[in-house]
Amino acid sequence: MYEDAEEIFYAYASKPEATKYLSWRTHQSIRDTQDFLRSSRIGWSSGTDYSFSIRLIGTNRLVGSFGTVNEDGKLQFGYVLSPVQWGNGYATEVVRKMMEIFRVQTGVFRIGTFVDVANVASQRVLIRSGLIEEARLPEWFRFVNQENEPRDCILYRLPLTVGQ
Repeated sequence: MYEDAEEIFYAYASKPEATKYLSWRTHQSIRDTQDFLRSSRIGWSSGTDYSFSIRLIGTNRLVGSFGTVNEDGKLQFGYVLSPVQWGNGYATEVVRKMMEIFRVQTGVFRIGTFVDVANVASQRVLIRSGLIEEARLPEWFRFVNQENEPRDCILYRLPLTVGQ
């Protein structure tokens, strides 16, 4: 896992365009990425925070990450891709697959995420992946890479039962 630090740093974690809409700061050094990996390991061990690498089949090239936080059955997720991989359908593929996996997990009663209203690409990914818009939230979240100003967001959820 720690051996991935350089790969993660150069693929997306140090890229301001990739981290603009994320809850964590753009990494300034490989040390930042190593610290992230250390905290990820703790979250994984405690069963509350899971991060997965997104790698290309065939080449095993790292292209991004998918993470989820489990708060007693309420799952919130997010993802990031290397900017050079944008537009290839990888985000939709990963989100769809993870929704399939999450949907059948015991004890899960809610699956969702939120995005900055300006993040149109992620909105499209979420809708294509079966999530529905639940609410528009004015000044909902302070994205650290956007001068920490409160931003309007859209809350999405995955319907878990028929008619939801």
